[in-house]
Amino acid sequence: MIPFADLLLVALYATLAAVTVAAVALVLLYLLRGRSVATQLVVVSAATVLATICGILVISFLMLINDHDRSVVLAVVASAGLVAMAVSLLLGRRLVAANRALVEAVRADRFRPPAGRLPAELAELSRELDAAYARLAAAHEREQALEASRRELVAWVSHDLRTPLAGLRAMAEALEDEVVDDAETVHRYHSRIRVEAERLTGMVDDLFELSRIHAGALRLTRSRVGLADLVAETVAGTEALARAKGVRLTGDVRAAGPVQVDTGELGRALRNLVVNAIRHTPGDGTVEIVGEVRDGRARVTVADACGGIPEDDLPRVFDVAFRGEAARSPGGGAGLGLAIARGIIEAHAGEIDVANSGPGCRFEVILPA
Repeated sequence: MIPFADLLLVALYATLAAVTVAAVALVLLYLLRGRSVATQLVVVSAATVLATICGILVISFLMLINDHDRSVVLAVVASAGLVAMAVSLLLGRRLVAANRALVEAVRADRFRPPAGRLPAELAELSRELDAAYARLAAAHEREQALEASRRELVAWVSHDLRTPLAGLRAMAEALEDEVVDDAETVHRYHSRIRVEAERLTGMVDDLFELSRIHAGALRLTRSRVGLADLVAETVAGTEALARAKGVRLTGDVRAAGPVQVDTGELGRALRNLVVNAIRHTPGDGTVEIVGEVRDGRARVTVADACGGIPEDDLPRVFDVAFRGEAARSPGGGAGLGLAIARGIIEAHAGEIDVANSGPGCRFEVILPA
């Protein structure tokens, strides 16, 4: 039996030899840090074998085993080391092949996870890459849709600005050249100039509001207000327009309650919905506003008698500058009202939707109360 003191001495020298081999291996790994994983695995396996051989040599030098036993043990360790290095090399080649497959998938036009089975870490990386590419594709689609909306907006705004500006220029030139001089016509021209100027001011205000929404610069100043008061203010602010067109406008709150909202911004969104409903409702039609607070949510619906919206147009109703064929008239505005309403509602963490219902369509706003 080996004395305990000799065991401690063997452990000490074996540890020193192993630490020396490990230090050399770490230096090699640092120098080879940019090389293939297969090469680094071979270094690790070779270091393990060398550390074992050094331990055996320490025992031999301390004369704890004879030459025959040492030769046998070294042969066994060398054989095992060769096998370990071969396994490490095969594992490294598999990792390299899996990495190449993943790189080729990334370089492809459309990323698709490699068909073969990957190691757990690379498989997780492949799933994350797939999710990242999906998010990038969705963002690209949103960017394309936004760019299309911007182009459409520029086209519509250019058209809608050009029409009133041309009229203003013609009336101003007529007044300046005294082509019209009777008091009635001059008064009518002045009134028309004021109306067109107000219309242009409204369009500029809408553009500014929409730019704030798209830039994320819309800042809400929330306050506690009754839903019934919001509905009443919306009806009062649009009643004159409805009366001028001969549209019946009604407002009702079935389950009243307070909401925490920006009164000015939300009021603007509701007015945009009601104004849109009035414009597309015939003279003998009805526009109805209904509000209720239930289960911690406020719901406001605006129903009109516009005759319905084509099913293909429903998903685009809230797009910037979309007005549909029926609304493309000189007095229809720039098509920004519904887009602004959606931006304001979403800024309140709410939802807005539209569906055909009865003689027309129904806009529904849902807000956290």
